[in-house]
Amino acid sequence: MVVRSGRRAGRPTLVVHYLPERPVVRGGGPGDPPPGPRAGFVVGKAVGNSVCRHRVTRQLRHLVREELHRLPAAADLVVRARPEAAGADTATLRRDLTRGLDRVLGSR
Repeated sequence: MVVRSGRRAGRPTLVVHYLPERPVVRGGGPGDPPPGPRAGFVVGKAVGNSVCRHRVTRQLRHLVREELHRLPAAADLVVRARPEAAGADTATLRRDLTRGLDRVLGSR
């Protein structure tokens, strides 16, 4: 849903997909996720082997956690890693994530 209908910003190491408000689900129950923005990650085999993909996912999870305060409570965010993310350091990933979020959120 987020990837198809959300806003998108491409950067050299990743692509940020953003949906400001998730669809309302009727009949919420105890298994519902807690309120607040949600983030997901797509790190495909093109990025590298399993060890490399998990390392990139951990780096992105850490960086996104620092940026969640910028998102509205009902927002969904998907970060898709490009193959270039495998060789990127944390500073490069942080820069690309910040600039991608700036673009989809409309702040310069």
